[in-house]
Amino acid sequence: MTMAVIGFIGSGNIGQVLARQAIASGHDVVMSNSRGPHTLSRLIDALGPRARAATSEQAGAAGDLVVVAIPFRSVPEIPVQPLAGKIVIDANNYYAPRDGQNPAIDDGDTAASEMLAARLPGTRVVKAFNAIKAAEIVEHSRPSGTVRRRAIPIAGDDDDAKRAVTEFIDQIGFDVVDVGSLVDGRRIDPRDAWGPALDADALGAAMAARRQG
Repeated sequence: MTMAVIGFIGSGNIGQVLARQAIASGHDVVMSNSRGPHTLSRLIDALGPRARAATSEQAGAAGDLVVVAIPFRSVPEIPVQPLAGKIVIDANNYYAPRDGQNPAIDDGDTAASEMLAARLPGTRVVKAFNAIKAAEIVEHSRPSGTVRRRAIPIAGDDDDAKRAVTEFIDQIGFDVVDVGSLVDGRRIDPRDAWGPALDADALGAAMAARRQG
């Protein structure tokens, strides 16, 4: 991926770390949060000249890729129209003690990324960064070709979108294992973030075992 603009809806731990990695890889970033651009001045100063603050609508409209990194309970607040046609990286996880109970997810009828895709018709949602701690996105980042480089699982329904996200993930320091569709992405358990850091072969084997289990 050549230099791109990465829009961020959500500027918490995951959003900030991904923004720093994106900038280090030569991209520009547009940051937003629920409180407004004026609350992001210190973050923008820390990120440097490749970063600017905006509303969530502006960040969504500006991004060649758009990262959604907000609590799952806030998904209904995501602007819809500015994201039409965009590739959206979903870094959310459903966590009932924080987000409230969601019976459809609890019963296995759907999952967080599928609900985000339903909220944003016309976007191409790719689930990624759901099973890695924010700090490890920096600590475990390695150049392409590094032996036993850590892999990130992704899932999505659009092959072109997954290729773009795979390229971005490679640029910021990780290999990728494509788990399949968003429905298949239900196998990406956030608890994996507290397990061992796996390379592509080991992670692929773990995902295959989960599919068969």
